[in-house]
Amino acid sequence: MFEVFASTPEDMGPGDIGAHAARAEAMGFNGLHVPDAIHDGLLLAAMALNATEKLIVGTAVLLAFPRSPMITAIAAWDLQDMSGGRFELGLGTQIKPNIEKRYSARWDSPVPQLREYVQAMQAVFHSFQTGDRLNFEGEHYQLTKLQPFFNPGPIEHPHIPILCGAVGPAMTRMVGRIADGMITHPTNTPPEYIRQVCLPRLQQGFERAGRDPASFHLVLGPLAASGKDEQAVAANWEKQRAMLGFLYSTPAYWPSLELFGWQHKGQQLLDLTREGRWESMPDIVTDDMLQTFVPRGTYDTIANVYRQRYGDLTRRITFPMPADPADDEQVARVVSELQAPAQ
Repeated sequence: MFEVFASTPEDMGPGDIGAHAARAEAMGFNGLHVPDAIHDGLLLAAMALNATEKLIVGTAVLLAFPRSPMITAIAAWDLQDMSGGRFELGLGTQIKPNIEKRYSARWDSPVPQLREYVQAMQAVFHSFQTGDRLNFEGEHYQLTKLQPFFNPGPIEHPHIPILCGAVGPAMTRMVGRIADGMITHPTNTPPEYIRQVCLPRLQQGFERAGRDPASFHLVLGPLAASGKDEQAVAANWEKQRAMLGFLYSTPAYWPSLELFGWQHKGQQLLDLTREGRWESMPDIVTDDMLQTFVPRGTYDTIANVYRQRYGDLTRRITFPMPADPADDEQVARVVSELQAPAQ
């Protein structure tokens, strides 16, 4: 049995997100993940929540470092209040070149910086709810002033789940210590990688914090190739080949390639980006790589593929919304199958 979250295309903007969220709710998804890449993730989340009544909406993932913890906390508090407790805050770091050169923001030590960011937000939430003095002083963030005039005050659902994206060992352990959950990067979703790499690191974090992992949400968000027939599946298969080529041109995502002995593929892809040969990148991604990273099947079979791959690893997964609303009824059946108890 899974909680199933719908995904949102990276290029979807404010004009379309409301209808997208309403479709996801009508199809029976438990939640919706909105990106923070081309468009503002908090704005997308607000519009998705406003267009729905039951759907959980989470950012996956909101870039933390270009925003102050207070700014993010205020937005998250408002979203949680307006939605009656349906908002989840997913946070991530992105990579150093993007943070420094695209956002002109500080990149210090990402693991302790994100840890402090989460802890600072938790301190802000506590002050919002209780009126207690705000006094968070860390190495990267200091929040020590919150006059009553600027305090939005208590809300009915003050616990806002904070989930973090993580790839490296130290970040994954840190997330296991302090966050409510972890959102995997698409490159980190093969079952072997989850079992051999992610879960042991998370367990180290749980043990260090002395916490019960039962309440922790491990969210697996694989790239998937599915469709109403084999022709549609094949087209999505090639789409994911191109996406993996793009993702693995970034060295930060190479650890999962290393596990399967494909690190040289990452270097080849990086070399192509330096040469400006973006159109050649899909040629580097083999069918073996796709089979390892991308679950594949028609709408009639994909639920069983997901259960076999992830059934003993997590209770929360993402599944792509169909591009064509004519496929909504079929995908709604997939969602229902995934939510049903295992036979």
